[in-house]
Amino acid sequence: MGKKRVPDVYRAPFPLYSIKVDPKTGLVITAGGGGASKTGIRNAVHFLDLQLVGEHQYSASLLHCHDTDTRATMNMAVGDGVIAAGQDGTCSLMRFQLCTQTDGSKAAAKEGGNSVLQGSARRRAGKGDKGGQDGAAASGDLSNIKNETTRISVTGLAEVQSDLNPQDPLQKVVRFSPDLSLLLTGGTDGHIRVWEFPSLKKKFDFKAHEGEIEDLDMSPGKKHLVTVGRDFACSVWSGNQLAMSLKWHETLPQMAEKTYRYMACRFGKVEDQKEALRCYTVQIPHKRDRRPPPCYLTKWDGKNFLPMLTAPCGTEVISSLAVRVFSYLAGAVLLWPHGCGSHLPPTVPLSRIYLNHAKAEGAWSLLHMACQHQRSSVQHTNFPVLNYNSLLSR
Repeated sequence: MGKKRVPDVYRAPFPLYSIKVDPKTGLVITAGGGGASKTGIRNAVHFLDLQLVGEHQYSASLLHCHDTDTRATMNMAVGDGVIAAGQDGTCSLMRFQLCTQTDGSKAAAKEGGNSVLQGSARRRAGKGDKGGQDGAAASGDLSNIKNETTRISVTGLAEVQSDLNPQDPLQKVVRFSPDLSLLLTGGTDGHIRVWEFPSLKKKFDFKAHEGEIEDLDMSPGKKHLVTVGRDFACSVWSGNQLAMSLKWHETLPQMAEKTYRYMACRFGKVEDQKEALRCYTVQIPHKRDRRPPPCYLTKWDGKNFLPMLTAPCGTEVISSLAVRVFSYLAGAVLLWPHGCGSHLPPTVPLSRIYLNHAKAEGAWSLLHMACQHQRSSVQHTNFPVLNYNSLLSR
């Protein structure tokens, strides 16, 4: 018997590459597209309203579609009403705002050349939608109807050049610092670039890795920056100075040095321990075998960066990592197509996840994006908690 198919909460008309949830408004923001090629597939950022319509059942309504012209958004960060979107070798900053229209009109408005899909939130499944593909939105449940006066305006703020690879510039990752005072990017040229936000005055530009940067994260207080790259390195930086390099394989003496590479990194606080800090890294096999070896998750002390524990986390190649405020981990992974392993082109990430709800009754409630073959959808499901009790303990 095959795996039970997870129902789609929302189906996009283009490939999805990134998903975020705005903590202030609760809006689900997805982005992607067909890129610069003239295939007829548009590039856009979608703003969705997610509503609980039953036990473990969600409905999503499209509130606004912001067209991004010829550039697909491959990664993004959201902070205080601002989206930092990675589009080719550029980081584009956009401000979004919930607006209300007093006359109740259903006419579309124009904001800075971008159409505002006012009233589209009242639309349920379209004529071309198939049963089950849009989840609760296709079920006719009226709870996904929003006030037709609600609309979203998107205004372009600025752009910065975030990658200078002479062959194919591509921003791979973008994050705001925890206090939203810095904007950090990493790309295929191996450079970390840091701008003061919102002035966008460049603060640092330094070579962090040989080759592509996979992920980065900044600690609370901005004391340390952790970066991981395809060069097998995980580096800890103080400003633009290298503080140390992490060696996860030394926690497993039988592990050869370059059989695994780092894929993701995140800081996490510890509940009931105000001063404690953890750093988590994900390691994936550099090469995939017919009998794939496991991926690993390592917990480090977030202040002195001594390794605390390493645990295997399944043979599916991990593509994303999310950590809640108090170090509850969602190492969920939806995953690469069978046989592709870690050798997919870096411009085709298959999934991103966002931890949507707290742990409850042995399951994480996750909102994730699946983009596999011709499927581009937002789904909601309850994943079983990975058995990392010792790893997640204090």
